[in-house]
Amino acid sequence: QVQLVESGGDLVQAGGSLRLSCAASGSTFVSSVMGWYRQAPGKQRDLVATITSGGSTIYTDLVKGRFTISRDNAKNTVYLQMNNLKPEDTAVYYCNLQTPYGNWFWGQGTQVTVSS
Repeated sequence: QVQLVESGGDLVQAGGSLRLSCAASGSTFVSSVMGWYRQAPGKQRDLVATITSGGSTIYTDLVKGRFTISRDNAKNTVYLQMNNLKPEDTAVYYCNLQTPYGNWFWGQGTQVTVSS
């Protein structure tokens, strides 16, 4: 069974930075695609960034140049470095794990609030 635990969400002023972490349990981390999604109040959950087991990354255009996703396979952890934060980045951020077998797992979410 896979468990994902996020941390690092906080209240920050516009222009500030945060780093989110997601620690995964289980033996599938190394071979899985890891991702960060976010959901603002009243909106759907949207992709922020993903990273494959080989380190290839995808970002939504909304965060390109400001956010960086990375992973440490030795620690079963994925990170999201967020710089130059904007009020529109305010959302609950969710960690996601996609196994090679097509199973998806989610963390409980961490709140990021950016004040103007």
